[in-house]
Amino acid sequence: MYAIKTEKLTKSYGASRGIENVDLVVEKGDFFGFIGPNGAGKSTTIRTLLGLISKTSGEAQVLGKDVAANRTEILKDVGYMPSDNAFYSGTKVSDMLKLSANLRGLDCTEEAKRLAERLEVDLDRKISELSFGNRKKVGIILALQHKPSLYILDEPTSGLDPLMQREFYSILKERNEEGATVFLSSHVLSEVGKYCKNAAVIRDGKILVTDSVKNLAHTGIKKVLVTGVENLPEIDGAKNLKLDGGRLTFFYDKSAKNLVNELGKLEFSDINITDPDLEEVFMHYYVREGSAV
Repeated sequence: MYAIKTEKLTKSYGASRGIENVDLVVEKGDFFGFIGPNGAGKSTTIRTLLGLISKTSGEAQVLGKDVAANRTEILKDVGYMPSDNAFYSGTKVSDMLKLSANLRGLDCTEEAKRLAERLEVDLDRKISELSFGNRKKVGIILALQHKPSLYILDEPTSGLDPLMQREFYSILKERNEEGATVFLSSHVLSEVGKYCKNAAVIRDGKILVTDSVKNLAHTGIKKVLVTGVENLPEIDGAKNLKLDGGRLTFFYDKSAKNLVNELGKLEFSDINITDPDLEEVFMHYYVREGSAV
């Protein structure tokens, strides 16, 4: 059974961009990264998957169930963390966690305490007294305390310090090793590269590529560094062409023979061709007419 499966999933806002023909498959037990900058369509995709906003067209299943027909049942077994949490500000953290558990008909007291200790959250503080980072931690506990089979997390680490980010991912890895599926929306490529098994890149509401994180970094794209170049040249097939202090850099996905022919037209002192890292691959997919967006 797939944890998430969509076919041509579309959400239109009229003149505003939503998502278009999104085909996405997340296997049960996967640790999946959903990559894209703000405004790419990540949150719209997630909210449509959860039935929080209605789709315009296409199909979507979560945990083997149709989103439109089974939203309430799906949400019972999903730990969802939005990019921006909204709480009752005068409520204590412990009461907020208890309210969420009660809505599911569960007693999550002990698990909430364990998570609060690991994330250093004071359960007796009022929400209104918490910093942005600590509110983010409360959102994490709300998503994790009932131990669902699927976690859908939208930009979960923004506002967390590096130590808390590490602890958060330690918890997610433990849950994943226990069999839970993690679907993680992020624009922090280092996190995706370190923790996710597979990933999809989204831009302008459309999926550009889906593959294993390992393969994404070895898709035939090469990072080229040429030194001793005086003027910015035109190179057929070059993307994100930049010249700084005699150092010419660009991405290249055409044949090696074509690259050699193009470089033969230049005057230079040295050349280095390497595989790009995940962040550089991401930028390659976001190149538009020589500029990354």
